[in-house]
Amino acid sequence: MVEKAYQFRFYPTPEQENLLRRTLGCVRLIYNKALAARTQAWYENKERVGYKQTSAMLTHWKKQEDLDFLTEVSSVPLQQGLRHLQTAFTNFFSGRAKYPNFKKKRNGGSAEFTKSAFRWKDRQVYLAKCAEPLPIRWSRQLPQNCVPSTITVKLDPSGRWSVSLRVNDPRDLKLDPATKQVGIDLGITSLVTTSDGEKIANPKNINKLHKKLRLAQKSLSRKTKGSHNYQKARLKVARIHAKIKDSRLDYTHKLTTQLIKENQTIVVEDLAVKNMVKKRCDPATTPVARERAPRDHKLARAISDANWSELVRQLEYKADWYGRELIKIDRYFPSSKRCSNCGHVVEKLPLNIREWDCPECAAHHDRDINASINILAAGGAVSVCGATVRPYESKSQRAGALKQKVSNSDARESRAVTQVQRREDVKNPVS
Repeated sequence: MVEKAYQFRFYPTPEQENLLRRTLGCVRLIYNKALAARTQAWYENKERVGYKQTSAMLTHWKKQEDLDFLTEVSSVPLQQGLRHLQTAFTNFFSGRAKYPNFKKKRNGGSAEFTKSAFRWKDRQVYLAKCAEPLPIRWSRQLPQNCVPSTITVKLDPSGRWSVSLRVNDPRDLKLDPATKQVGIDLGITSLVTTSDGEKIANPKNINKLHKKLRLAQKSLSRKTKGSHNYQKARLKVARIHAKIKDSRLDYTHKLTTQLIKENQTIVVEDLAVKNMVKKRCDPATTPVARERAPRDHKLARAISDANWSELVRQLEYKADWYGRELIKIDRYFPSSKRCSNCGHVVEKLPLNIREWDCPECAAHHDRDINASINILAAGGAVSVCGATVRPYESKSQRAGALKQKVSNSDARESRAVTQVQRREDVKNPVS
């Protein structure tokens, strides 16, 4: 049994939209008030406030005269918002995420309904305090005998409504075993290069609408913030971003499904994409940094548009669904600099060199194809004996892991205090 979420567009009636917008506003308000209360409690009294305390606060807030509108919407999405805040703090203290941010109205919002807050009748969804079913565009049907356990209603910044139905799919989707194995090298010019020598082009979705997006953002910058024209211009920019996102996600889904169906084993590099798109330094610090800043910015935009993280994430869960194997090798493995013929590793190989000759065996290599062949070979080593492919791993990784384990517990508290103090300094600057 596999847990899945099916997302659909829906077009609410004016009465439903009014109720849903009020629900999203109440969820956002409760989340922000609880986040402010937890931050203040820690900053002033070094006291940790958990979900139980914020749930009691919610009961108290509903009794206040200026917040009596909270009783006009379902209480379930409000409680779910507090649970999501608790999850955000758990991820922060465990080092998996940054300190939680306040929710903003311009980002749309979402509301989660559990079984006690909706009805599933005749394959239609009836939300709490709403007599009519949601007018969902059923682009596909749910699996037979599947009843949603959770329903999430979302409004994106471009003004589109969508509903996500979480179900437990009892079907066995595993495919017949295949004999083909492939190594994949991710790139920008060629999005995917396989060890078979095939190169799949990068659609570069953002380039297709970059001029239109630039003009829309330029128009938005000239509007008075908060005005009616500003909101119309902001919506126009959001719709262009939504179109880019949809085309990128559609292409990624089709590509990953094709790779999973054709290959039994897929080997990829465990890339740190988030670190690759970060600013290395302030462009104003040195002349060299100022010179490289525009190039680094364009490279970061191209990496983000390539959607590497989402591609690997989809390969992971689709491999689990369809009975395939996905192997990740260490990101420090020199796949591009290693000769796939003799194993010689060159000292330097800049990004602008796309083809090179091995100085040992004189073999001619295409950079990306050579890297994908090496990735496949390294993945075989990891699969057979669990070997690592990182050079000099024995000392550096063990020492780094031990040091990280010791320092994590000490750093969490100080990190929380530092981030909270920075927020207070921004709110109350010293004159």
